[in-house]
Amino acid sequence: MKIHDRQHLIIDADDTLWENNIYFERAFDEFCDFLAHSSMSAVEVRAVLDEIETVNNKVHGYGTANFARNLSECYHKLAERDVRAEDLPRVMSFAEQIVHHPIELIAGVEETLEYLSLRHDLTLFTKGNPEEQKLKLDRSGLAIYFGHTAIVKEKDAMSYSALIQEQRFEPERAWMIGNSPKSDINPAIEVGINAVFVPHQHTWRLEHEEVREGRGRLLRLERFAELQDYF
Repeated sequence: MKIHDRQHLIIDADDTLWENNIYFERAFDEFCDFLAHSSMSAVEVRAVLDEIETVNNKVHGYGTANFARNLSECYHKLAERDVRAEDLPRVMSFAEQIVHHPIELIAGVEETLEYLSLRHDLTLFTKGNPEEQKLKLDRSGLAIYFGHTAIVKEKDAMSYSALIQEQRFEPERAWMIGNSPKSDINPAIEVGINAVFVPHQHTWRLEHEEVREGRGRLLRLERFAELQDYF
């Protein structure tokens, strides 16, 4: 059923509007090749990195620079040889090259944003390093479709409540649209707004959770472009 009343559409950025995690995964693959551990599989190395990231993200947040720091810590922990002076810059480079990768919009995103922006109020809501996220948005060319942008350290129930209060959104007319159950869907539902889950095949492992039901309405779509059928 199509919603004709004007809505507050709160939209995630990474892996909702443009590709992101695939570049981190490629950097991890390069890291594994360089580490060349004699007994640990890539899955086992990844489990160690996950533990490091889970701890460090709470302190340092997200973004490429923090990912580089996490890779370096993982290398120190797992390297089977003496760490040479040139090793760490090499490890850091795997992450740093992500910043320079061209922005790759997900299919149907720009035309869908253009369509939605004429009918509803659009807010970009993302987490990570503010300068890095602003740069991505600028390079994407999508900023013109958003009336407001909010970049936070963590997308949790508290940050959603703050956004709703600051922007004076009516919860029943507010929708969070994104690919991450942990950051986009579950906390939005928890605070009583609606959510649209648009899964991505390569959503970051640490963003995986079971999608929970809550007070708000939940809509599941296969593609971002399908938003035009509902809004």
